[in-house]
Amino acid sequence: MKLGVLFGGASNEHIVSISSACSIINNLDKDKYKIYPIYINKNNDWYLVLEDMPSDNFGYIPKVKKKIRNVFSYLKKMDCIIPAFHGKYGEDGTIQGLLEMLNIPYVGCKVLASSICIDKMYTKYVLKSAQIPVVDAINIKYKDNKFYNIKGFNYEEINIIEIDKLIKETINYPVFIKPSKLGSSVGVKKVNEFNELIDALYEANKLDENILIEKNIIGQELECAILNGIPSVVGEIKAADEFYSYDAKYNNKESTTKIPAQISEETMEEIKKIASRAFRVINGTGLARIDFFLEKDTNKIYVNEINTFPGFTAISMYPKLIEYSGTTISNLLDTLISLALKDL
Repeated sequence: MKLGVLFGGASNEHIVSISSACSIINNLDKDKYKIYPIYINKNNDWYLVLEDMPSDNFGYIPKVKKKIRNVFSYLKKMDCIIPAFHGKYGEDGTIQGLLEMLNIPYVGCKVLASSICIDKMYTKYVLKSAQIPVVDAINIKYKDNKFYNIKGFNYEEINIIEIDKLIKETINYPVFIKPSKLGSSVGVKKVNEFNELIDALYEANKLDENILIEKNIIGQELECAILNGIPSVVGEIKAADEFYSYDAKYNNKESTTKIPAQISEETMEEIKKIASRAFRVINGTGLARIDFFLEKDTNKIYVNEINTFPGFTAISMYPKLIEYSGTTISNLLDTLISLALKDL
């Protein structure tokens, strides 16, 4: 089988995508697949990688490569594609739409689920409509040098002082400022007071015009993997930083994961049930990782976000959760490819 693995792209998660692709390629059964590693640089130029990719080398960039002149023609030669992208321009439905137009089977969620879940604001709207609990947030847009409060999609102009007042009256400090359309905690800042608010909003706006101001939940950070609609055991993130930031994820070796999570059996089953339902609500296919908060004082469960193509790096939770159930990464990839072929 001719199997294309797409990775890189113009997203802020470019390096994470490459690392995931390295892991995927090195875990694929070479007797079953003829593998074509296809690297897309930050300028959206497409290349066939002609060197062996390392299994675990965070920060690696392919050097020996050949430019693909006719991308459509080249992709049409593939029997299946693994789009190993994270974030915008790959995990957001853009590549998925292209592959569907070309009638090429591909691993993972389709256009609708991908485009909903890349945007934290819209993910909340969709999940809330299905009575799935999400963390309270204020939605802000910054456009043409003005802030707007996106409340019920009535865009009300608002200034910094009014944003500060709104925070104090609704969710209170500390809060998390998040660009709406990025993953891996890129651009996320914890803000404890008004003096930190301005910088955090402007920094987030460099990455996205839609910004979430989200309530701080004190408790455990939990994750559940979904494979073909079936939830895994729940795992727990032990961040070395104040929260599970990009640096805490990929650079700080003090951050750890615990599988299974240190929670009651009853809570474990409830989270798995919510994860399965959330996956159905977004019309998910193939795989996803659903992230949760478990509030300390109330034991209340909140969905934080849904990743429609979760990381496959050496430290990524998704493959670890699946492996815990006894499935190797190689067998996991076989299953995902088989699902993609059936789904065409």
